[in-house]
Amino acid sequence: MAVTAQQVKDLREMTGAGMMDCKNVLVETDGDMDKAVELLREKGLAKAAKKAGRVAAQGIVKVNFAPDGKSASIIEVNSETDFVAKNEEFIEFVNNLADIVLEKDVKEVDDFLALPYANEGTVQDVLSTKIAKIGENMNIRRFVRLAEPGCVYAGYTHGGGLIGVIIGFKTDASADEVEVLGKDIAMQVASMNPKFIDESAVDPEYIESEKKIMTQLVINEGKAPDMVEKIVNGKIKKEIKEVCLIEQKFVKDNELTVKQYVDKVSKEIGKSIEVVTMVRFEVGEGIEKKEENFAEEVAKQMAGN
Repeated sequence: MAVTAQQVKDLREMTGAGMMDCKNVLVETDGDMDKAVELLREKGLAKAAKKAGRVAAQGIVKVNFAPDGKSASIIEVNSETDFVAKNEEFIEFVNNLADIVLEKDVKEVDDFLALPYANEGTVQDVLSTKIAKIGENMNIRRFVRLAEPGCVYAGYTHGGGLIGVIIGFKTDASADEVEVLGKDIAMQVASMNPKFIDESAVDPEYIESEKKIMTQLVINEGKAPDMVEKIVNGKIKKEIKEVCLIEQKFVKDNELTVKQYVDKVSKEIGKSIEVVTMVRFEVGEGIEKKEENFAEEVAKQMAGN
């Protein structure tokens, strides 16, 4: 019988197993939901599914580049503990996933999970197997593939994969010619975490929000009403220099801004260079980590007994 998308969705919600795993067992059991759940357990995937509810906020960010620098990939894969993030098998798995991102132009995680992984089934199949083997929940959280025509990419990884950055240059220069420049600017992004590349990229809503906040702050400071707008505009200009990459002071030479450093290298090699892309992933950013209260947990267990 034909398996419906709704059946796959229902089984996935019941077990937490991967989409393709759910589809495969439903096909194998002719759509029998109870048998499908049992089969998932027999395959060891239900064990992995039980771990899927646990918070995975550690892990690795991996960046990858084509030899000519004309395409690049970045991926974040999470684990529950830093110990697993340093596991050689986990690191190799993430490296292989970064290769797949570089080769395949997919945008959504579900589509990525359905891609083949060597001769071991799909990415989801291998992920589920490693969850069961290593004993921790793991999660392919996000990835990006970059391949804009006329661009060359370079980057930097900090702390063994805690932060990964890719910088894209619009240029006729080769990957070798911008390698050092790219690493330097990527280190800047890793350290200073700018929100935008330049002023033209600043979200107008961001500016308006900052203006409102700063206006109220200036008023609260008791400044003269006719001076408020001028003071706020000054603060906004200063803020833009702090949040825009090319306006920031270059961390390796405070005598230069990032733009001045780019222009300097451009002049040295005799080729135009413009920063057009900036991607920064930091492991676990935005993930709500569960706070364990062991005293409270023990009290609950005692009350239950």
